[in-house]
This record gives sequence, C-alpha cells and structure tokens, in this order.
Amino acid sequence: MPYRRTPAVQARMDGRRDAVLGAARALLADEGYAGCTVAAVAARARIATGSVYRHFPSKSVLAVELFRSVVTAEVDAVSAAARRPEDPAEGVAAAVETFARRALASPRLAYALLAEPVDTAVEAERLVFRRAFRDVFAARIAEGTDSGRLPRQDPLLTAAGLVGACAEALIGPLSGATGSQAESPEAPGPHTPAHLVAFTLRALGVPHADHP
Repeated sequence: MPYRRTPAVQARMDGRRDAVLGAARALLADEGYAGCTVAAVAARARIATGSVYRHFPSKSVLAVELFRSVVTAEVDAVSAAARRPEDPAEGVAAAVETFARRALASPRLAYALLAEPVDTAVEAERLVFRRAFRDVFAARIAEGTDSGRLPRQDPLLTAAGLVGACAEALIGPLSGATGSQAESPEAPGPHTPAHLVAFTLRALGVPHADHP
C-alpha cells in the first residue's frame, strides 16, 4: 500500500516550502535574481541547502516558482484596481497607476521582474504574465468600446501597447535601484505615475487627457 502523507505532515512540508519562497522573495527584493542562489536562500530561511532541494529540484525551478508567486500578486492588485471605477477608461488608468506605484515602491523587486537578465524558463514566464496584464487592460478597453464610451479600437493591441509602454517607461527609473551600472539610470520621479496615466488616457482616445 503506497505511503500517504498525513494532513499534519503535509502541512509541515507546505510550511517549509512557503518559508523557502518567503526567503527567496526577500532576497529578490534586496539583491535581484543574481543574489537568489540556493545557498543564499537556504541561509536566509535558516535551513540546510539540501532542504531547499527537497522542495525545488533546481535553482531554475525555484526561480520560476518565485516569479509566479510574486507576479501573481501584482496581477491581482492591478486587476482589483481596474475593476473599481465604473468608467472603463478610468479603470484602465487606475490599473496603470497601480502598476507604476507598486513598481516604484519596490524598485529592486520590480526591476528583477521586468528587466533583469534571467534564464530562459523565467523569461518564458515573463511573456505569460505580460499577457495577463494585457488581458486585464483589454477587458476594460473592450467594455469601453462596446458601450461607446471609448473610440473603436483593437482592445488587445491597445492593451499590449500600454503594457509595453509602461514597462519601458519604468525601467529607467527602476534601474537606478539595482546598484549596478545599468544604462541611463534615472531617479524615480514623483510624477511618473501621473504622466503614465495621462499617456494612457490619450492612447485610449479620451478627449482632454492633458499632460499633468
């Protein structure tokens, strides 16, 4: 008869796995992916290196799971912001503002998620989650075009453009937080979210979307 873990044993294993991911997230926010070695994660979690491998068979597997857990929280926050306003354009603008403010509040973490060189497995996850952000924007843009509150346009195309523009606009300010010699580091400006919101409204075709 095959061995089956008791609920108590499974709960302990899940708790240790969560502790490893928590330690990895803390390292990611402090040092980026370069600092998330298995040994460093084990040290941060105060466990043996072998214990990390019991839950994650390689650094690549750990990095992918870490990326998924962190970016899922970001997608959830942006989705919640997009749903709150009744007006679709305001919903998209709220999503963009939330995306920017959260990135600038945790610049090292955001840079790691958006632009830090990573292995191919994590890069593939980036594409998946960029589409997730795109779909959040596209749903509200489609609502606006269907109701006539926004000009006719391709919601997926506009949404993809907005996601790309937001990421590109933020990479410069975020790169200054890496401690490396990234190209053209810039200090995060307090008006960056407002500028992105104005750009978003203009891109959607909202009249009188003036520059802040």
